[in-house]
Amino acid sequence: MTQPLAPTGKIKKIFGLHPNVFFLGVVSFLTDISSEMIFTIVPLFLANVLKAGAGIVGIVGGVTEGTDAIFRIFSGWFSDRIGKRKGLAVAGYGFSTLVKPFMYIANSWGAVLGVRLGDRIGKGVRSSSRDALIADSLAFNERGKGFGFHRAMDTSGAVLGLAIGALIIYLVQGGGINLELKTYQWMVIIGVIPAVIAVIVLLTLVHEKRKETTGVKTAFPLMGITRGFEKHFWFFLIVIAIFTLGNSSDFFLILRAQKIDTPLIQVMLMLVLFNTTYALVAIPMGILSDNIGRRRVIAVGWFIYFLAYLGFALATHVWQIWILFAIYGLYYGIVEGAAKAFIADLVPAERRGTAYGLYQGVVGIMLFFASVIAGWMWDAISPAATFYFGAGLALLASFGIGFIIKERKLSQ
Repeated sequence: MTQPLAPTGKIKKIFGLHPNVFFLGVVSFLTDISSEMIFTIVPLFLANVLKAGAGIVGIVGGVTEGTDAIFRIFSGWFSDRIGKRKGLAVAGYGFSTLVKPFMYIANSWGAVLGVRLGDRIGKGVRSSSRDALIADSLAFNERGKGFGFHRAMDTSGAVLGLAIGALIIYLVQGGGINLELKTYQWMVIIGVIPAVIAVIVLLTLVHEKRKETTGVKTAFPLMGITRGFEKHFWFFLIVIAIFTLGNSSDFFLILRAQKIDTPLIQVMLMLVLFNTTYALVAIPMGILSDNIGRRRVIAVGWFIYFLAYLGFALATHVWQIWILFAIYGLYYGIVEGAAKAFIADLVPAERRGTAYGLYQGVVGIMLFFASVIAGWMWDAISPAATFYFGAGLALLASFGIGFIIKERKLSQ
């Protein structure tokens, strides 16, 4: 099995981080520039250009997340089985990069679904093995900081991508509420470039420690994919599932902003604010989780999510949406890095790939149901109902992790 790559005196750190953690952050930074430009406003492309309803938006968001989940589960298991992480990460990032240009010619919601499926398959293949590689590269007391840095880099890329997208909107179509086809096509053309650079960085600058031969074969049979984990890990997955059932695709936040006549350029800048908040909070919150425990940090983050979704349900003015996007970014910055560090705490090192696959698989599957439910509620009841439902489950989950899950330190 690949040995943990915890920092040692022989490894020259970059800004206090293992080189793998730093360069995987760079890869995510570049990838998110691309993805935010091409995919974040897909709901507006569907609604404004292709004239699809909220139900279709929910299906596209949900199906793609569900596909992502399946591949995350098995890629994580496979990375444990073969004892290698980097190859799967390269394959996943590479495949996503190959399919992105096809959004330029997508002319139906089915075509959009097909491209999104390809992109999410790539993300599913890469995510679990990449997170396991990050965890392998960090000592126990650095995991919150390391994952916080990774999320901060990822989100900083999103900020830059959205800022470039906002500039393209201004230059191509100026003001207005609806997205135009020509504007979106320019985003695709420019957005593919950083994705290609990201794959090159991954290939050349991220190095996986070679597997040490012990003479004993490590066996993780597929039928036993769920074995070898303690109850605390499973309790965490149950609580995550409850929370995620109300965490519908962020597509609906964008539709909500447009629903109250927010100009398109402001929608893009709201997303910049969201991701800026996320990036600024991620590292300090990761460090905080190293010091006071992951469980408390995650519980607070989910409660903030409850407040944000309650606000989206009640909002009637554009200025309120601005504030809510900032609060929503605060939730992300608090929770995302801490949750991934918590997984590494709860499981043995040799099972991290599988654990991240199961965790992200549960999240992806529940996102499918969450997005379909959200689309149905939006059309059948009201847009506010979508957010009330999410707020209620977030509140339930915050109590669940606060009182049911215990801190464990199994993987020193």
